[in-house]
Amino acid sequence: MSGRTKVILALTVLALFVAAAVLLPIPSPAGLRAWAAGLGPATPLVFFLLYSVLTVAPIPRTVFNLAGGLLLGATTGIVVGILATTVASGLSFALSRALGRDLVTRHLHRAKVRAVNDRLSDGGVLAITSLRLIPMVPFAPFSYLCGVSSVRFVPYLIGTALGSLPGTVAVVVLGDALTGETPPALLICYAVFAAAGAIGLIRVFRRKAVPAAEPVGEEETPASASAS
Repeated sequence: MSGRTKVILALTVLALFVAAAVLLPIPSPAGLRAWAAGLGPATPLVFFLLYSVLTVAPIPRTVFNLAGGLLLGATTGIVVGILATTVASGLSFALSRALGRDLVTRHLHRAKVRAVNDRLSDGGVLAITSLRLIPMVPFAPFSYLCGVSSVRFVPYLIGTALGSLPGTVAVVVLGDALTGETPPALLICYAVFAAAGAIGLIRVFRRKAVPAAEPVGEEETPASASAS
């Protein structure tokens, strides 16, 4: 497949994802209960499949986590939510890497593109976990970004699972927020997660800055020795 074909296909897929996120209706709590009652014991499996596939598009995970808490209960809702999150993130990553990686590779000579790529790839699990903890970082677009970067797949999945777990637990447990209002406790949780993510990113940036300073000291040693 040529580079131009990949770009056209990637833009088409992205347009379809955005359209799905905008046009797909959000069911009411009563509608969800009726849907689950019709499925019976198959509800967790069907819900897992829908969550895994639909959140590849930029549809907020919060909707599915709230529905999981409402339909499946806390324990099952958390297990299904984190498994579906990991699967969806892996699908998004693979799709983005297959269609968009070549395009980004051609622009790695640009300083800004290379800087973003290096931060993500060198930060490893900690960088992915920290960014997943920050609620303001959208789930699907960040997955696409990681897919076109040099981030390795396994650290990406581990970081996604770890960083998504606290938010998933909080939203599933507060599944009754589907009444239409965001409870203050959930806002407090989001603030704590964002602070934890920011601290993690600071550690990533500091850890990356340390090796850059080491060659200076090594270069100064021979000079100082010759001066003496």
